[in-house]
Formats: sequence, C-alpha cells, structure tokens
Amino acid sequence: MESEADRPFETIAAVKIRGLADEAALAIPPHSAFADPSHAPLRPRIAVDNTHKTDSKKEGRHVNAEPWSPSSWREKPIKQVPAYPDASVLKEVEERLSSFPPLVFAGEVRSLREKLADVAAGRAFLLQGGDCAESFAEHGADNIRDFFRAFLQMSVVLTFAGGKPVVKVGRIAGQFAKPRSSDMESKDGVELPSYRGDIINGIDFDEASRIPDPMRQEMAYRQAAATLNLLRAFAQGGYASLENVHKWMLGFVSDSPQRNRYEALAARISETMDFMSAIGINSDNYRRLRETDMYTSHEALLLGYEEALTRIDSTSNDYYATSGHMIWIGDRTRQYDHAHIEFCRGVKNPIGLKCGPSMDEDDLIRLIDRLNPEDEPGRLTLIGRFGSDKVGEHLPRLIRRVEQEGRTVVWSCDPMHGNTISAGSYKTRPFERITREVQSFFDIHRAEGTYPGGVHVEMTGKDVTECMGGARAIGEADLGSRYHTHCDPRLNAEQALELAFMVAELLRKNQEQQQKTAAAG
Repeated sequence: MESEADRPFETIAAVKIRGLADEAALAIPPHSAFADPSHAPLRPRIAVDNTHKTDSKKEGRHVNAEPWSPSSWREKPIKQVPAYPDASVLKEVEERLSSFPPLVFAGEVRSLREKLADVAAGRAFLLQGGDCAESFAEHGADNIRDFFRAFLQMSVVLTFAGGKPVVKVGRIAGQFAKPRSSDMESKDGVELPSYRGDIINGIDFDEASRIPDPMRQEMAYRQAAATLNLLRAFAQGGYASLENVHKWMLGFVSDSPQRNRYEALAARISETMDFMSAIGINSDNYRRLRETDMYTSHEALLLGYEEALTRIDSTSNDYYATSGHMIWIGDRTRQYDHAHIEFCRGVKNPIGLKCGPSMDEDDLIRLIDRLNPEDEPGRLTLIGRFGSDKVGEHLPRLIRRVEQEGRTVVWSCDPMHGNTISAGSYKTRPFERITREVQSFFDIHRAEGTYPGGVHVEMTGKDVTECMGGARAIGEADLGSRYHTHCDPRLNAEQALELAFMVAELLRKNQEQQQKTAAAG
C-alpha cells in the first residue's frame, strides 16, 4: 500500500480539503449566549420519571430502573463538597440561578453528541483542552483570544494529519471547581480550608478568602456567559479563518528550536491551501473557511450549581445540563452509588468519565451501564489519566473488557494528571512524560485493534513556565519566572502546539495502518 507521500498530490489535496472544510462545521452555531432560534426554548426544571426511556437494548445489561430528577443526587452520598457556612444563603443563590437563561442549548448538545458518535466510530478525533481552573482574576479578552488561537492551531494540524474532522471541546466557560486531595491546607503552621476553585472560595491563603461563598456561583455564571459570547464572536467574525490559523502556525514553526520536525507537515498544509486558492476555494467565497466553532466542557463537581442550570427541553422532554455542552466526572467522584454519578446519569449531555489506575474492570462496566444504559454512541467518553509509568499496565485491561462487553465509547488520553511531580517548591509536569503517555496510548490502541479517539490536556495560550521540558527545554530553575496557574501546571502555547504536531504524526501512522489493513482485508 503506497504511503501518503507517494500518492498523487490531487488525491492528497482532496482528502485535506474535505478535512479542513469540515473543521469549521463542528460545533457551536452562531447564536447569542441567550437565544436559540433553532428550536423551542428550554423549560424550567421539574421532576419527572424517565424510567420509560432507559430500557436496555442488550440482554443482561443493568437498567436504570429508579426514577431520576435533577435533585435526586441530594439523596446520595457525596464527596468533594464544600462546607458552606449558611445553607439558607446557598439555597437563595441556587434558586436565582435556576431562573437564569441557559448558557448552552439542547440543539448544540445534541450536535456534539453526534460528532462524538463519529469519534467513537473512528471517523473523527476529539481535541479537549483548556485551563486547569478558570479564575476570576484572569478573565480578560486577551487570555480567551490567546487560548482560542492556540487551540485552533492544534486543531488544524490534527485535522490535516488525520484527514478527519477534529471535534473541539474547550475546558472553558465553566471549569471553575477543582477536587482536592485534602479538605485542609497548611502553611507555616496555619491550617485553612483548601482552595477549591473560584466558584467556591478564593486562592489567597487567609481565613476570609477560604470560606466558601455561594455568591461566587453567580460570578462564575456571568463569567461563563461572557466567555461564551466572546468565543462565538471570535469564531464567527473572521478571526478564525483558515488563512489566519495557518499563518499563526507557520510563525510557530519558524520560531521553534525544533522547526525541522515540523517543516514537512507545514509545507504540505501550505501546498494544499495554495491548491485550494488556485481552484477558487478561499475564505472570501467559502464561509466554512473563515468560521469555526467550539464546544465547552467542565468537571461537574459543584452539583448545586449544575442542578440550578438543568433544564428540560420542550422538544424532547429530556433533561440537559445547560452549564456546558459536555460535563465529566472526576476520578475522585466516580463512585457508582454516589451523587455525581446519580446526577450525570439523568442529563442528556455527553459525559466524560476519568479513569485512573484504581479503576476496576467490573466497576467500569457497571459505571458505563449506569451512565449509558442504551449504549448510545457519543454519550460516553472514557478519559484515561494513568501516568506514563502506569498506562501500559492499566489501559489494556480496560480496553479489553469494554470490547468484550461490546460497549460503545470514545477513548481519550489525559496525559497530564498522572504525570505531576514536585520540583523544588513547585508542582510541575515533565513534557517528556506527557508525550510518552500519549505515545503509549496510541501504541496500546494499535495493539488492541481499537481507535485512539482523542486527547485531553490542560493548557493555556500564554507563555507560562509551568511544565518542564519541550523545545525550549524549560528547567526547574525556570519554573518561577512565569508560574501563574491557580491550581495545576499547564502546557504553554508552544508546548501545546508541539504536542499537537506529535499527535499529528501518530494520527498519520494510524491512518496508514488502517489503509494497509483495509487493503489486506
């Protein structure tokens, strides 16, 4: 089977044109943040019994037989919950939030689920990434623009290399709450409640900042709404045109110490775009080349906030969490009979489930059947976060069990959370470990005959120094110069794009292997 490099240019260009054109049609329609003309409005939340909708299509599968409502999680055990000092104030805030307009809409969520179904079938690739924890202090247009710009560059590189649409899902416009390993934090003999994200308390190490404040939920809502509006403006106003993204990418290549690694792919993208222009396909006459869209996601940790923003769609009578298009369950809150699983099983959003080394195969199948009893493609994404030294031991056993049981999932790799170390007084993540886990993720799926569907990274568009390594060889001594994260270390814009080029090479190899397998079959 001939490789891509040996194929006629027109054939390559046809594939790339299709992929690059599809790139712009993947996500948020150009609605305002508070209007959805595509379908009837979402009605306020009410309790209903959705039992009739949860019959399993496969014999022997667990069926969610018990009734569900947006508040049924309150009857379950819960972890990672803040201790608010005044329950009445908390209730008032949640009641106000329940009357606020939705941040996202049912039609958008259904569109994402369809795109993730394509990922599950191997027809697309998931790029999910963004801030570790969004902060109120850093909510500025420049920060959002820089993240958006870096994310688009990553997406175009992956689209071209894989010859498939890339589903873009940002950790943005809602990623405010963070789980903590301990309820309390100590410094210099002083013990205070741990920082749990700006939606809950403040990062300053003083008693007043660390008291959970319900009013922060309204601040988070308004920041999320403003962020969504700005993202839509960037996406639909010409800033995201393919020509712009390609120029940004070429600037990265020319400035990178490892530009020789990237020049070949960059040159092929340039050739394809020149060909497209020569035959009259450009952003002036083809809207999809000057517009793009992106979905939002966050960890559904603060369930009172999530319940308050849950609505029932009048066109389908289904519940949706309108705080974001996709929500996920963390490795610390995925207990089968606990509150976070209970809440997420009832909303129709795509759900992510973080899977760490402690995940048992039987427990995973029970969770899959709890969250996706009808085995709907695009409903569930399994996000592995094992660590570069543990992924080889744990990911294969989970893949084999899921395949054995015939469940439909998206497999994604989070190479960040299992690779955190201490360097002096800083938490950091060595870039070499991050790339090694991604490499192992692709190798394992190739060996198992399954599809490596996506990557999930913590990143920023800023030139921070939080993760060691990369082309600039950030060392331990460099960490303090621009260490700005409110929580965990993030890839900077250059490291994120460097990772994208590496994933692009892996996607291309995966595509060539698929072509060889198809030819042999």
